[in-house]
Amino acid sequence: MTTPPQESQMKHELLHPLGVRVTDAPLAEIGPEQVRELKDLLGRHGVVVLPGQEVDDDTFLGFLQQFGELTFSTGETPVPGHEDLNLISNVGRTTPPRSTFHVDTTYVRTPPAYTALRAVQIPEKGGETLFTDQYAAFETLPADVRERLEGRSITHVVTGLELSEEDETSAEHPVFRPHPTTGRPVLYLSTAARCAALSGMAPDEAAETVALLLEHSTREDNTLRHAWSPGDVVMWDNGCVMHRADHADVIGDRVMHRGMVATY
Repeated sequence: MTTPPQESQMKHELLHPLGVRVTDAPLAEIGPEQVRELKDLLGRHGVVVLPGQEVDDDTFLGFLQQFGELTFSTGETPVPGHEDLNLISNVGRTTPPRSTFHVDTTYVRTPPAYTALRAVQIPEKGGETLFTDQYAAFETLPADVRERLEGRSITHVVTGLELSEEDETSAEHPVFRPHPTTGRPVLYLSTAARCAALSGMAPDEAAETVALLLEHSTREDNTLRHAWSPGDVVMWDNGCVMHRADHADVIGDRVMHRGMVATY
């Protein structure tokens, strides 16, 4: 006798201007049906917030592995005992970390599909993570800018990490990149320092254009600001959002464990 598939009990509410908050979804109980739902939500809305997840790294990893093979960026700091996870922490720092809007590891030919953060320790104040809707960024570009950039590509390069000769350090991606699962066009860029060249443009014009695109993408009305609570897990689709951490005016320790899924 075949057991019918378990009906998902997950509930979600839309956030503004992007993302969804998903409840009734304990990470330890997530199965294939819930993963399909979450992938669909990520592809359409960019960010999934999963509150109240009092889980350890083993459960966090088990959840992520259901989405696909995990990946780790060379040069990042691993979590002791969990080499697939990246430690993000301000503990012991005399100056706050720096973060600008970016997409994770765009300097490789196949950037990571998904990134997730587990809140290990949240500060008394500050430390939010911001996300932008890159579908909307494309759709709201002025017609003349869209026409000028159609068919062009950006050369993405690595910065701030020590890599070996075997590691990828540069990759070219379309400015208007179709999302790998939805097919919708996305304004695809990263932090200015990693956008080394724009095809068919002189360096000064390219830098000016990237700055314009970043300013357009990161307008306040196109940005979700997530204030962390204990037990939060937040996952996002690198194919349609940019993100950054706000380290300004942080009071207290901020510790996150990050995992990345390689492909869709």
